[in-house]
Amino acid sequence: MWPEVVEVRPLEGLRLWLRFSDGSEGIADLSGMPFPGILEGLKDPSVFAQAQVDPELGTVVWPGGIDLDPLVLHALATGSPLPEAVEGPAVHLG
Repeated sequence: MWPEVVEVRPLEGLRLWLRFSDGSEGIADLSGMPFPGILEGLKDPSVFAQAQVDPELGTVVWPGGIDLDPLVLHALATGSPLPEAVEGPAVHLG
């Protein structure tokens, strides 16, 4: 089983402090990610600050059904490589 996000604290500059179910923690810098379409709203600090953990999904979510792949967040926050089985986009719209 892969680690899930259990705690999030939004930081300035499109960064998230994250703690995972495996006990690891770190800061994921999202400033280099493209935010096309509906994701453009995440560039607004007041929207980005609304980040919270959805315990059912095990990842970070924002209003409007936006969530980020917990495996990508784990890799960004800890510097670990993505599992080979991970394919597809890191951003999901619900």
